[in-house]
Amino acid sequence: MRELKVVGLDIDGQRIICETDDSGEKFLLRSDDRLRAAVRGEKTAPSQHQSDTEVPSMLRPKEIQAKIRAGASIEQVASAAGVEIERVRRFANPVLLERARAAELATAAHPVLADGPSVLTLLETVTAALIARGLDPDACSWDAWRNEDGRWTVRMGWKAGMSDNVAHFRYTPGAHGGTVTAFDDGACELIDPDFARPLRPVAPVAQLDFEEPEPQLPIEAPAPPPAPKPPRARKGKPPVPGWEDVLLGVRSGGQR
Repeated sequence: MRELKVVGLDIDGQRIICETDDSGEKFLLRSDDRLRAAVRGEKTAPSQHQSDTEVPSMLRPKEIQAKIRAGASIEQVASAAGVEIERVRRFANPVLLERARAAELATAAHPVLADGPSVLTLLETVTAALIARGLDPDACSWDAWRNEDGRWTVRMGWKAGMSDNVAHFRYTPGAHGGTVTAFDDGACELIDPDFARPLRPVAPVAQLDFEEPEPQLPIEAPAPPPAPKPPRARKGKPPVPGWEDVLLGVRSGGQR
């Protein structure tokens, strides 16, 4: 532990200037009730800013709760405010319970369909839809947060194979449990009365022919037609004597 010595007061007179003996590095120490009590040797109680009424950050407790109610997580608020998670959790827990209660009430509301509110509740509707698709309805998760208009948005999450799916509904409290309306495509498909079809239709896979085609025999060129034989030369026939030659005894050569 390094020892500091007092050098003097700052210009505003509210902070004490201290420095070290070895390096001469200077420090500012704010003068408050705890410091004055420590100088007097008195025990100090936890200061007011460490109580449950404030958070040592730029955000007030009501602002922290408003962000949590609007859907932010404890980690997100703590990171934005630059404080420890546990200090935010003290103010967030009541609001998280409020969000969980709103999600529970929304499951008892009735989905609004094209012809009016359904007889079944939202929980009954989505349970039947998930079972029809071979999914486990007990594995789904529910959450809710309040929008700027005062209405609640309900988020349902479920897993199908290796993919994580979500659906969002708008919840309106009212008589007989209130109503919920689908806010995105996932919610529309879950409350669709025709829930036998898959949530995400998959395009049919083309059937591939894995059989090897039969080898084709080489096509032989047709044999050329045989060359036509040259016509045989006809031998000359002896002249036939006319009837006059026969009767008169004339030879074919013109001699008698």
